[in-house]
Amino acid sequence: VLHQERRKSEEEVQEKIEYRDGKVEEVLTDGRRIITFRNGTKKEISVDKKMTTIRFFNGDIKKIMPDQRVIYYYADAQTTHTAYPDGLEVLLFPNNQIEKHYPDGTQEIVFPDQTVKCLYSDGSKETFFPDGTAVKVEKNGDKIVVFSNGQKEVHTAQFKRREYPDGTVKTVYCNGRQETKSPNGRVQIKDEDSHVILDKK
Repeated sequence: VLHQERRKSEEEVQEKIEYRDGKVEEVLTDGRRIITFRNGTKKEISVDKKMTTIRFFNGDIKKIMPDQRVIYYYADAQTTHTAYPDGLEVLLFPNNQIEKHYPDGTQEIVFPDQTVKCLYSDGSKETFFPDGTAVKVEKNGDKIVVFSNGQKEVHTAQFKRREYPDGTVKTVYCNGRQETKSPNGRVQIKDEDSHVILDKK
């Protein structure tokens, strides 16, 4: 109760100005200014004029911070959008998904399961999964998948290749031909019907 009474005395209106357009400006004893617009929107300006908070009639809140960050909360979507002075923009969604938009055009999305997807301005993209798997897709559509167990897959328009930690490389070409190279130098090639056409040891 004491805290509430003290707060009330700090927030006492020192001056009230009513404008013709229906806007009301209040200067509080602590030096803050609160401007209430006819539609119910309230704008609060800090004593040092370095921070402004606007509470819109629809529930949205916009804060302009002393460090020039602009934080906008969309009430309907329950989403927060923060714009930094260097051009970085960060969106926080109610499901805890985070999107970062960098000035160079790169986008980074962190999903609730901690999967991270990066979209680069050159058209390529990378996805990092919580289990350690990483997928990179080049602008031309080529895909490289690196698994947490050390295996690697390369997908192109011409072939799909899997590379194993022991040095084995298996390739399947778009015409169905299969090629297996073993670390001991053995090469086995099968045709599109899985018939062995070469087995070189």
